[in-house]
Amino acid sequence: MSEWWRWSPSRESDDLGFAVVGIGRFGSAVCRELLKNGADVLAVDNSEKAIEELRQLEPSIEARVVDCTDEESMREAGVLEMGTVVVGISEPIEASITTTLLAKDSDGSLVKEVIARATSDLHEKMLKRVGADRVVFPSRMQGERLGLELIRPNLIERLELDDQTGIDEIKVPDVFVGQSLRDLNLRKNYRVNVLAAGPIKGLNVNPPATYVLQSDHVLVIMGLVGDLQKLPKT
Repeated sequence: MSEWWRWSPSRESDDLGFAVVGIGRFGSAVCRELLKNGADVLAVDNSEKAIEELRQLEPSIEARVVDCTDEESMREAGVLEMGTVVVGISEPIEASITTTLLAKDSDGSLVKEVIARATSDLHEKMLKRVGADRVVFPSRMQGERLGLELIRPNLIERLELDDQTGIDEIKVPDVFVGQSLRDLNLRKNYRVNVLAAGPIKGLNVNPPATYVLQSDHVLVIMGLVGDLQKLPKT
């Protein structure tokens, strides 16, 4: 499994909401995925054009024009009140570094996790030096996956069969541990079908109803994407 899917935000940072700083292709993809999954999202950029284009695509989003290298502007915009900040700025490099530092070290900041975009190995080192918790070399697809991971921290992998149906591989939520598949009755209660269950290197395909889930197990489930999103997150 890739490193990408081993990282997940704390529940505390999830509860405080998400700020996305820098609304290019990557930042926009993160915003869309978070919004699609019902997250509280604040989008900011120093370009009025970028903000207006995002508002046209996502009319419901809270989006503001902000100088992200200015601490007071970041504070007034509400960025420092969010639990997770995604710094999607690519250039200039000093802007992404300053934004990361402000999110992590400003007085009274509630930010718990910062994920920052890098364009080179040196850029990555500098971002980590000023406190980035995670550094990514993104594409548009990775932006979508990051948005999904932030809102579904127990998701390991997703295969979308079409626009409505998908297969998710998830870590067994805490509330499922110690219960059998019969007790959970996922088909009735969540309208999803269990394809496999068990340790990640020893999955049982089509497990019996008596199968009891453990904390180190995973579930492979199929259903409508909307139903999959309603499963417990931890």
